[in-house]
Amino acid sequence: MATNHSEAVGGRVPEDPDDLLPDESVLTLDEYLAMHAAVGHRTRYEVLYRLVHTGPMSPTELEDALDIDDSTLHYHLNKLVEVGLIEKRQRTERGQDGLYTYYRATVFGDVTLTEGVDELIRGEREFDELYDSSTGR
Repeated sequence: MATNHSEAVGGRVPEDPDDLLPDESVLTLDEYLAMHAAVGHRTRYEVLYRLVHTGPMSPTELEDALDIDDSTLHYHLNKLVEVGLIEKRQRTERGQDGLYTYYRATVFGDVTLTEGVDELIRGEREFDELYDSSTGR
């Protein structure tokens, strides 16, 4: 989990954080920050966690997994869709009238979770080991 901050952009840390983005960046810095802010809420983190690690799920499956009511779930789903961490998909199931709705993580959702929050959590073990070895415990 050791990050070399001195090589952020061309061997230097830019003065302006906007300069971290490539010239042809797909997203703005504000959009990246909005993604991180959205996943910073426990319910939204849990929704994204399940979609990344389990795969696409319907709203009913998510309600059951999270044990939350329909309106609360949809509020959080809409936030995650709005910032681009998940997407809402619909398809017709064989033998079913109407559409089947499900949600799945986007590439941004997958990376934000696995290389962001999950990585921080996994890094705690590394930090704990470093701390233990430096104190002689």
